[in-house]
Amino acid sequence: MNTELELLMPGGSLEKIKYAIAYGADAIYAGVPRYSLRARENEFFDPELIKEAVDFVHAAGKKIYLTANIYAHNNKINSFMEAMKEMVDLKPDAFIMTDPGLIALTKEKFPEAVIHLSTQANNTNWAQVKFWKDYGIERAILARELRIEEIREIHDKVPDIELEAFVHGSICMAYSGRCLLSNYLSYRDANQGTCSHTCRWGFKVNGDAAVGDDVRTDYVPLEGEFLLEERERPGEMMPIDEDEYGTYIMNSKDLCGIDYIKELRDAGIVSLKVEGRNKTEYYASLVARAYRRGMDELAIKNEISDETRDWMLAEVCTTANRGFIPGFYPRNAKAAAQELDRSHSVQTHLYAGRVLAYDTATRVACIEVKNRIDKGDKLTFISPEKEFEIDLAEAYYNGHPEALEFSASLHRNSKKEFNENQIELTDHAHGGGKNIFMKLDRDLGEQATTTIVRMVYKEAQTLKTRTPVIV
Repeated sequence: MNTELELLMPGGSLEKIKYAIAYGADAIYAGVPRYSLRARENEFFDPELIKEAVDFVHAAGKKIYLTANIYAHNNKINSFMEAMKEMVDLKPDAFIMTDPGLIALTKEKFPEAVIHLSTQANNTNWAQVKFWKDYGIERAILARELRIEEIREIHDKVPDIELEAFVHGSICMAYSGRCLLSNYLSYRDANQGTCSHTCRWGFKVNGDAAVGDDVRTDYVPLEGEFLLEERERPGEMMPIDEDEYGTYIMNSKDLCGIDYIKELRDAGIVSLKVEGRNKTEYYASLVARAYRRGMDELAIKNEISDETRDWMLAEVCTTANRGFIPGFYPRNAKAAAQELDRSHSVQTHLYAGRVLAYDTATRVACIEVKNRIDKGDKLTFISPEKEFEIDLAEAYYNGHPEALEFSASLHRNSKKEFNENQIELTDHAHGGGKNIFMKLDRDLGEQATTTIVRMVYKEAQTLKTRTPVIV
């Protein structure tokens, strides 16, 4: 049984997998076509793509687990087993599964398959974990609703099974993610991988239709504080806030287990799992980097220093999130667990772009822009090897005047003609537009093409308006 602490990162695409591995992931979990609970966001729609991902991860000396964790209806069983034959042949390190019937069929037809029990199976007690261990399951992914003490008891009672726990990312408002809201409101079954994330929708306080992400330009702030009181719980008040975007009464804050890594390890957890297969490569890179540093320090010193802890928290706050809570790990703290003690920020930085290509001779980088960049902006370049800041002085479209051969080679790769007269100096670059070329004052190193570029939000915002606070 594995006893080393593993950092398990999401892999929504081969591109994201490459970034997660580069920034410190020990293992990856990725969905299979049609049978993963992220079927709509899953970019692995073809077995050949999954094979490429498995081969890449194994070549890097890491592990990959394929998620096949739907609760199937009758009409999916035969096709599921046909797909499983293809997936087993790819030789992933394990399959993450939920449905007891599908698990039984898989063990019968493919006894060599290693199975990890998904958190969707509501793994909340030692008796259940023992049942599945006796049935041949090698790892149980525990329910998010458990306290540290409960995890420790499960490990003490069933020491010869691996335990995995979520440590970071979005939290479903339904118990262990088994939600019917999406099916009820949009006819998309969360338990079969097509959740529409109904709990994230914006609703008006007066009960009118959902407003989504549209901003009310005629919005007039409500006066005073508004509270919900459930009929059977008199005196227990739940705050309900509204802003120009609407109200979000079912929208849970995100999990951040930075303060509980050592306790989770000591309680018997061998794998720390990060949620987010539909998040960006920016998220995969920086969250992996943050947890990797803390886990490495824990392995060496048997503790994570306050300095490292604060850096880790600041780092994950640079990614998109809804504010952080420690989940149920300390206790069921109800309203008292709404924020981590030392942070009220939502997101402090923007994903400015990523380096697509780099010329070592001229130090010119071709950058895919993700959010608007203006001349004079302070940009932070982050690679697996280094981090540095520059003030943007010059950026060009279509190439760089000091790197004509490099510029021409990129045009050839994209089967486009190149003329140096096409090169255009610009003071602004917009996300979703053309790539920009920029000369750097230092070398990016061997892992240049996994370099992330970020920048601080230009205007301080408040948590009340659901936008970031600069810290």
